[in-house]
Amino acid sequence: MRVLSANPAATMEQIAEAAGVARTTVHRRFTSRDALIRALSAWATQRFHDAVQAARPTTAPPAVALYQVTANVLRVKIGWGFAMGVLPTDDPNVARVHDDVLVQCEQLFARVRDAGLLPADADLGWVRRVYYALIHEAALQAPDSDADMDALATRVVDTLLHGVGAKGSA
Repeated sequence: MRVLSANPAATMEQIAEAAGVARTTVHRRFTSRDALIRALSAWATQRFHDAVQAARPTTAPPAVALYQVTANVLRVKIGWGFAMGVLPTDDPNVARVHDDVLVQCEQLFARVRDAGLLPADADLGWVRRVYYALIHEAALQAPDSDADMDALATRVVDTLLHGVGAKGSA
C-alpha cells in the first residue's frame, strides 16, 4: 500500500522489494499487478464497510455515530487511499458494500435530522453528497497523529452541521 500510494505506477518488483521478499513470492500470490491491486481494493472495501459498522450508525446516539463514522472512514480513506481510489467498478462485492454503506448513511442522516441536528426539511440526499465531499477533501489532509485525525473528523462534522460562516451572521 505504501509503495503504490507513493508511486501508483510501481512495478511488482518494486513492491516486492519494499515488502522484503522476492518478486517470485509476490507472483505466487498474485498472478499480475492488476490482481494485486484488485486484492488491495477488496481489502480496502471491507475495511471501509467495517469502519462504518464499528460506528454503530443505526444504534449509537446520532451525534456520536456521525462523529465515529467520520473518524473511522477518514482513517480508512487516508490509510488505504490508493486502493480506495482504484476500486473496480465491475466488482459485485464492491457494489454490494457501497450499497450497504449508502443505506446505513441514509438511516444515520435521518436519525441526525430527527434528533434536531439538521433542519426538519433538510434534503438528506444533498446532505449525504456534501458529507461525502467533505470526507473526500478532509482525506487529502493526511494528519500526522490520531489527535489530528480526531480534530479533522470534528471539523468535518462541525462543517456539515453548522457550515463555514460565522455563527449568528446572515
